[in-house]
Amino acid sequence: MADKHARVSWKGDLENGSGTIEQVGSGAFGPLAVSWAARTGDEGGMTSPEELIAAAHASCFSMAFSARLAKAGTPPDRLEVSATVTFVPGEGITTSALEVTGVVPGITEESFVAAAEDAKENCAVSAALKGNVETIVTAKLAA
Repeated sequence: MADKHARVSWKGDLENGSGTIEQVGSGAFGPLAVSWAARTGDEGGMTSPEELIAAAHASCFSMAFSARLAKAGTPPDRLEVSATVTFVPGEGITTSALEVTGVVPGITEESFVAAAEDAKENCAVSAALKGNVETIVTAKLAA
């Protein structure tokens, strides 16, 4: 078991206020500015919970996918993963779309796509989103 921590401060109301992710337990990043405007548009220099979820989903998926590929005897040389998390005001987070391109010697496109689907269904962030957020994966081998 591992507990992970973050500390955030917020000033003001939702629409006009702003906050700061003061620190995370690992010390890997922070401070990071956050705001409502960053959630609903493009507030330069500020992040949002959805952007952080996208980063978490892409990294979790890449780990799960690389583990499945290696277990099948075809470890990846490289995986490039991006995640797009969609936030709709009044509805919340509706979608997390993963895109992955991989360099994986000895694998067919069909097996690559199947392993990507399996990783999507079984990574811890996908599991946390399941039942609330549509998760999509698009996978292709690099040319």
